[in-house]
Amino acid sequence: MSFLRWAIVTVPLIVLLGFLAGRAVPVGSESAWYTSLVKPALTPPGWVFPVAWSTLYVLLGLALAMILNARGALGRGRAIALFAAQFVLNLAWTPLFFGAHRIGASVLVIVAMLLLSIAATFLFARIRHGAAWLMVPYMVWISFAGMLTYGIGRLNPEAETLVPTTRTSQML
Repeated sequence: MSFLRWAIVTVPLIVLLGFLAGRAVPVGSESAWYTSLVKPALTPPGWVFPVAWSTLYVLLGLALAMILNARGALGRGRAIALFAAQFVLNLAWTPLFFGAHRIGASVLVIVAMLLLSIAATFLFARIRHGAAWLMVPYMVWISFAGMLTYGIGRLNPEAETLVPTTRTSQML
């Protein structure tokens, strides 16, 4: 029963934070900058991204709930810290890529996110095997996202200047 109490908190929290990060800046077809980019051939249709991320955030929330429920487990604190660190990077990626148009930095963030999520998954496996398995689709997806991001950078070497940002130096 304690797992369910944790899941009732972690799943909506992670989904909400992911949603808010995605709404912080125009993304996908709402972004004039993104729509003007040349994209790799393997880029899925736009509707795939919100479906994939919603599913992955639910899985992440369940994995975290399993670890939070494992009171007294050796390495639990480190596992939670690594999970939190990679999730902060996850939340930072969307504004960095879509808002700041920083493709190179976005690739580095994904690499760091992947490394931290791998480390967290290994620690999760020592505590709850099921939690580790729930992390696998996420790691596969962010690897794919990293390849797409890198491909966009290669196909668009001047991407940061394609569309002027909406920021202005004028004071209202």
